[in-house]
This record gives sequence, structure tokens and C-alpha cells, in this order.
Amino acid sequence: MTDLFAWGDAGWGDEILFGALTTIRLALVSLPVGLAIGLTVAALSMARSRVARAIATGYTTLMRGLPEILTLFIVYNGVGMLINVVSGWIAPDARPPELSPFIAGVAALAMVFGAFSAEVIRGAFTALDKGQTEAARAFGLRPVQILFLVQLPQVWRLALPGLGNLWINMLKDTALVSVIALDELMRATKVAIGVTKQPFTFYLIACLIYWGLSVASEVGLARMERRANRYVGKR
Repeated sequence: MTDLFAWGDAGWGDEILFGALTTIRLALVSLPVGLAIGLTVAALSMARSRVARAIATGYTTLMRGLPEILTLFIVYNGVGMLINVVSGWIAPDARPPELSPFIAGVAALAMVFGAFSAEVIRGAFTALDKGQTEAARAFGLRPVQILFLVQLPQVWRLALPGLGNLWINMLKDTALVSVIALDELMRATKVAIGVTKQPFTFYLIACLIYWGLSVASEVGLARMERRANRYVGKR
């Protein structure tokens, strides 16, 4: 078995490691993009404008109702076709650019993460004590100061458990990106299985890697939650 995971041409150790690193990079890049989408959609859902609230509701309803793999196919194929059409208008004789599977994966994962995180963030905002906001206004703080000094620190504390669960789900959903030929962990595993005909061995290794990433995430999230709640209940 050790020969299967040797480095170089003799084994698949380097391919599996590279795939795992790509999985981590894919999730880490998707996280801030998804959080930005979630914050934007949450703000729209709490806006006074009916149009803004309708846009937020429509987005979350659509994205949460679609399977993640279908969203990935729509982004990869739909955006790819759009790029080809636009490039054909701009430079008909030039070779159309290809959409990177990594970028398509980031976009799809971030869109899904943003839809679910928007509901978590909105719920955290609605759970805030309105008296603190009114007190901040009485002290003369501007709306931007209230947002960053009073509301967001508490929203972060309240939303962190839900966002942590979404992070772990997204980390596992990166396996779906293998269908568009991105060399992440699951695709590297499938290629190794196709050559070696050792499905149990390589799937077991993939399971252990995903499990290890999830456990490491849970440990990190637990520390973040303890830090975020370090002053709660203290006087």
C-alpha cells in the first residue's frame, strides 16, 4: 500500500496532496466572496424598499432551492457560453477565452454560501437588542459608527455557529467541483482509482482527509466562538 502513495511517478501521494491543497484553497477563496454576498443580501432583506426586499427574497429562495451541482453546471456552462458570445462580438476572429474551473467553482460555491449565510446574518441582526442601538444614537454616534462599533461585533457572535456549519458544508461541497475537471481532492482520487483499480483504499484516504479538515475546522470554530463570547455574562 505504501507504494500507492509514493511521490513522483511511482505513486499517487503528490497528486492526492495537491488535490487536498486545491480543495482547501477553493474553500478559502469562496468563503470571503460568499460572506460578501451574504452581507449584501441580508442588508437588502432588511431594507425599507420593497424592491430590495423582493430581490433578496428571490435570490435566497432560488439559490436555496437549487441543488449545488446544478448551480455549478449553470455557472460553468452558462457563463462560459456568455463569455464566448461576448468575445465573438468584440473580436470575431480571436479564440474565445475559457472559463477557469476554479473560478466557476468559487462562483458557484460562493453563491450558494451567500444565500444561506444571508438568512443566518439576517437572523443575527433581528436578535440584537434594539435598546443598544437607541443608546448609541442618544450618544450621538452616526449610523456607520453604530454598525461597526455596536451591531457587527454582536452579529458576528450570534451568527458564528450558523456560519461555521455553513463553512463545513461548503468544505465538503468542494467535492462537487470535480465534475468540471478541477484537480481537487475528489478528482485526484477518481483518477487514482481509475489507474490502480483500488477504490476502497483511495476512497478511504479521501474520507480521512475530508474528516480531518472538518475536525480541524470544528476546533478552530470552537476557539473563535469562545473568543467571541468571552465577555458574555461578565460584569
